[in-house]
Amino acid sequence: LTENRNNVTEFILRGLTQNETVAKVCFSLFLISYAAIILGNLLIIITIKTSRQLESPMYFFLSCLSFVDISYSTVTAPKLIYDLLVEKKTIPFIGCMVQLFVVHFFGCTEIFILTAMAYDRCVAICKPLHYTTIMNKRVCGWLVAASWLGGFLHSLLQTLLTVQLPFCGPNELDHYFCDVHPLLELACADTRVVGVVVVANSGLISLTAFVVLVVSYAVILVSLRTRSSEGRLKALSTCTSHLTVVILFFGPCLFIYMRPSTTFTVDKMVSVFYTIVTPMLNPLIYTLRNEEVKNAMKMLWRRKVKW
Repeated sequence: LTENRNNVTEFILRGLTQNETVAKVCFSLFLISYAAIILGNLLIIITIKTSRQLESPMYFFLSCLSFVDISYSTVTAPKLIYDLLVEKKTIPFIGCMVQLFVVHFFGCTEIFILTAMAYDRCVAICKPLHYTTIMNKRVCGWLVAASWLGGFLHSLLQTLLTVQLPFCGPNELDHYFCDVHPLLELACADTRVVGVVVVANSGLISLTAFVVLVVSYAVILVSLRTRSSEGRLKALSTCTSHLTVVILFFGPCLFIYMRPSTTFTVDKMVSVFYTIVTPMLNPLIYTLRNEEVKNAMKMLWRRKVKW
């Protein structure tokens, strides 16, 4: 097995497209998108860290989400952008396994942070009088630490399952980054058992978190029935932003990981959604619908101008 595995020292990535004109257009689009991800999410982190108005748990989770978004897209976007300009797109075997680990680490951490954010909104709306007691700094810290630990354990299992497989050729990966399904297709062994474990691991985490999110929003909607129309609108405005992000992120994740180990040509485009589009839209979704964040950003800008 070790002998076979050593036959492949690198993988050739097919990338998003073989068409040169399309590749040049994609290069410009993704370069702008990546710059927007970095700047937008950094702006949110700086605004939250420097503003006294934004000290509630919701903004603490939002700054963590922005950090994960920057890290998550950085694992795939720069390589994708570079590969759009070169003819031969290669990645060393070790580099591929590291990328697989880090992609799943940040992706799963994001799932858990989004779930923690839903719990926070649920407590804020359903138990407003006890909110500060329940969601104290210690609890928020533990929730974020648990999210990182959950992401690490999930990713470790995915990578260990993949790295022990024999790869003896071919080594052409039909994707723009190293992911489990395309790698399983290249393995020189029966990968049905590994495929089932992968679906059980990635798919069930995504599905369970999604069900928890849906239930928490159902609880929120039921509790809002007793509120005044003004209170209802205010509560819904903070939840709508989060729900939009959840749908944008979980939709593609469930499509990719909640099925047997097969790859479709559409997978690459779906992956673009959760590795580039969602991290880029998150800052816009959270700031455009949130007056507190917009006001804090204006104050930050005024301070910079005065300085």
